[in-house]
Amino acid sequence: MSYQNWGPQDLSAPAKTQLPEVPVERGMVLEEVQSGWVGAVTRVEKSGGMHVVSLEDRRGKSRSFRLGFGFLLEGQPIRLMPPAPKAAPAAGPGRTASGSVRVAGQRAQVAKASRIWVEGKHDAELVEKVWGDDLRVEGIVVEPLHGIDDLAAAVAEFRPGPGRRLGVLVDHLVPDSKESRIADAVMASPGAAGNVLIVGHPYVDVWQAIRPAVLGIERWPVIPRGVDWKTGILTAFGWPHSTKEDIGLGWQKLLGAVRSYADLEASLLGRVEEVIDFLTVP
Repeated sequence: MSYQNWGPQDLSAPAKTQLPEVPVERGMVLEEVQSGWVGAVTRVEKSGGMHVVSLEDRRGKSRSFRLGFGFLLEGQPIRLMPPAPKAAPAAGPGRTASGSVRVAGQRAQVAKASRIWVEGKHDAELVEKVWGDDLRVEGIVVEPLHGIDDLAAAVAEFRPGPGRRLGVLVDHLVPDSKESRIADAVMASPGAAGNVLIVGHPYVDVWQAIRPAVLGIERWPVIPRGVDWKTGILTAFGWPHSTKEDIGLGWQKLLGAVRSYADLEASLLGRVEEVIDFLTVP
């Protein structure tokens, strides 16, 4: 008989099954067992000498819990630990958000005549967040078009040619769409061949290019025809959606979840890289 465990016991502690100890990370989707609350980690802070994690559910509501036992990660019980200490920076160049080797000590180049055009402000902000460092090194500017209905006229005014190339990133560029017909007409115009590249992703809006898992959801909500897509998305998330300011704030919340190229769908990554290569390779 062992007397080592004789005396007061903490009966709320789990059995001696060794649970994996997982450092908490922003964006991690967890379930708190006792309450059944499921959400993505948005914040970790120290309060009253203990670490507290904030979990935000798909409707944008948050609850805070003490780190430790009582969490499920991908359906498996874990012991949630404080964030892992940041490693010291490795020697040599780091990486940009796009995955490229960071060019140390180089100033941004004077803007070249070539341009990247995207459909709107949100597209431009997403490209800037992930590829901004690379584009500044290359001297390439991203400009929003605010729609492509007048793309042919805008391209004609731009007057593309050797040393003055134009790359255009279009939303919802799928066969037989309005966007594809506009793109075909532009590429048939004088001076476009070899100097203009129009590429696109299949999504209704660039918002959908953010991987659902990054936002703590399984998939993007399906919005019925006749409902403004962005308004429908914010409504499905339970976020404010009545004004332009609400839509802007909703987008900033989504954009804040993007940290690098790994948070975006491959169908957008490939198209942006294709445009950058087109504008920078002689």
